[in-house]
Amino acid sequence: MLAFVSLCMLLLVGHWLRTRVRLLQWMYLPACVIAGLVGLGLLAGLNYLVPESPSQAVGWQAWVVAVHAEVSTWTAVWGKLPGFLINVVFACLFMGVTLPKFSSLLRRGGIQLAYGQVVAWGQYVVGIGLVLALLGGMYGLKDTFGGILPVGFEGGHGTAAGLTETFDELGWPEGKDFALASATGGILSAIIVGMVLVNIATRRGWTAARVSPADVPEDDSIGIIPVDRRPSAGKLTVKSDAIESFTLHLALVGVAVLIGYLLKQGLAQIDNIPAVQEKLQEAYRQVHTKAVAQSGPKKFFGTIPEFPLCMVGGLVVQIWEQKFDRHKLIDLGLIRRIQNSSLDFLVVAAIATINLAVISKGMTPLLILIGAGIAWNVFCVLVLARRLLPDAWFERSIAEMGQSMGVTATGLLLLRVVDPDYKTSAADAFATKQLMHEPIMGGGLWTTFAIPLLAVWGGWKVFLVCLAAVAFWLVILIVARVLRSRALAS
Repeated sequence: MLAFVSLCMLLLVGHWLRTRVRLLQWMYLPACVIAGLVGLGLLAGLNYLVPESPSQAVGWQAWVVAVHAEVSTWTAVWGKLPGFLINVVFACLFMGVTLPKFSSLLRRGGIQLAYGQVVAWGQYVVGIGLVLALLGGMYGLKDTFGGILPVGFEGGHGTAAGLTETFDELGWPEGKDFALASATGGILSAIIVGMVLVNIATRRGWTAARVSPADVPEDDSIGIIPVDRRPSAGKLTVKSDAIESFTLHLALVGVAVLIGYLLKQGLAQIDNIPAVQEKLQEAYRQVHTKAVAQSGPKKFFGTIPEFPLCMVGGLVVQIWEQKFDRHKLIDLGLIRRIQNSSLDFLVVAAIATINLAVISKGMTPLLILIGAGIAWNVFCVLVLARRLLPDAWFERSIAEMGQSMGVTATGLLLLRVVDPDYKTSAADAFATKQLMHEPIMGGGLWTTFAIPLLAVWGGWKVFLVCLAAVAFWLVILIVARVLRSRALAS
């Protein structure tokens, strides 16, 4: 109980700080991130106060030891929450969303999709390439360390936490802490660097609207919706004397998670097929040391996390609802409340439980990766987007940068600063693109396959795959740009 209560208290402290501290308002940090950082700081301070010999502690030190023991029971629960809640977050991704025709998606968001894919795959090229060419030799890092940058940036805290089991299965549990640290660095730098770019863009006339971060209303900066503009949280679709609407939606999310769980169990059995096991053993012999290659049966499909499969489960539930449910019982508003609440608790628990002792041992290469990821995203905005996006290039690219370094909400926030009334095509293109982009990148299928592939194939093969993907999507983007220009000219 106290584990839950303490997380709630941290979230309330995070919200209070957001409404009171101007720096946090300027940075637009979500309350869950602030709460997680507060929790991380409190736990680090408590660990520092614990004496080297707890059993011999007396006086106030004995009290510290007792408090530390109690708090450790809370953090044990916190550590398990992200791996579960990320399944709920991804199960909700498509539920309640009316799925449009694929041709409509391509027409409205095809160019944005191509640009977003270039940005996302490029993060893998930058991260893996740096480890292969420089950091691996200098710091003795595994090839999987190269996946830390995109998992944290493109995937975010949810994906990083959701890969905990994968990192454990691959014998590198520290990977979770590095990925969470990368995600924290990504969302912080997305806001800070994004706002700097917004100021530059407004001064140079790159935006359609003449706005700046200083023009953002106070209600937006403190995160409170004015009383007269508060929207509905959702619609009740059933009568409460039959079943509470929120309960019904939770149950349907549970069905989606169940489908994901069954898919996970089915995939895990593939590793036991003799021919597959033989291929895995051979792959490990080529990539790893002799000791690792001979250490028992190898896994690939068993290391794939459950949360992208829960996304598939949610898609199955939504397709069923569209085809067979004449009452249309799934409400998007209620689904978003479940998803966002789960994400809030996930983020605060994930950040607060980062192992700082682990991070300190690899701090330098981690900071180099984060710096390289920031440089890649800025390059995409100032060079690629300016030349290849057809219209509203800054609005489109700044939204993409926010999403690729933080979360979707970060991208929308930066977009709202430069295009508050959504007068450009950026908002529609970005929202449409997400329906096609999320199943692949972000926390999608490639993000979950990349870490196991780095362990099985090694860095060079995955690096070449990612480089080929960047080249493919770059060609698509150039061709789309040319065709759009010709259409406008005629």
